[in-house]
Amino acid sequence: MAAAAGNSESAPSPRQIVHIVEDDELLRLSLMDLFQSLEIPADGFESAADFFARASCEHGGCILLDVRLPDVSGIDFQRELDANGYQLPVVFMTGHGDVATSVHAMKAGAIDFLQKPLNPYELLDAINAAFAIDSERRKARAHHQILRARASSLTPRETQVMGLVASGLMNKQIAFELGISEIMVKLHRGSVMRKMKAGSLAELVRQFELLH
Repeated sequence: MAAAAGNSESAPSPRQIVHIVEDDELLRLSLMDLFQSLEIPADGFESAADFFARASCEHGGCILLDVRLPDVSGIDFQRELDANGYQLPVVFMTGHGDVATSVHAMKAGAIDFLQKPLNPYELLDAINAAFAIDSERRKARAHHQILRARASSLTPRETQVMGLVASGLMNKQIAFELGISEIMVKLHRGSVMRKMKAGSLAELVRQFELLH
């Protein structure tokens, strides 16, 4: 199972790893053995503190998370991920599952909620889905970074013109709004299209919406 290819203007996609956060050592080791046999990179953590101390924010993949950890609940751990710079999809596993906990986890952004003892096929389906979501999210973040870099090259006037073009104003209206000639609007507009590498007005509008 490999990470999807990244955007050509961005850095290569990071290595995707299953981060197993489970205090039951036997289960944690058995899961690592399972993933190793399938040639899926995995690492094990006995607690939330262990994860935050050792796991790299640079790695892609997902988190396979026990809902009941010794130092913090899985739900609280899930909330701390973004605050600590981790943007990985979460798959919950529990031997104490109930409908309320499942709904809470899903609303907090969990990809799936698996009941122990884990069904290997359901587990692998969940990991595959989480890896795919991770790849798509990273592509989206990389694309957004590229757009921000392009937008940072615009002059203040070009930024104004881009916003007014995206709002649907015609060149004549933009000229009146900014107190400049229509010819200057056309020049600024052309420069914006080149710098943003927008192939059409519709694409420029989509870029503006993503940036704002």
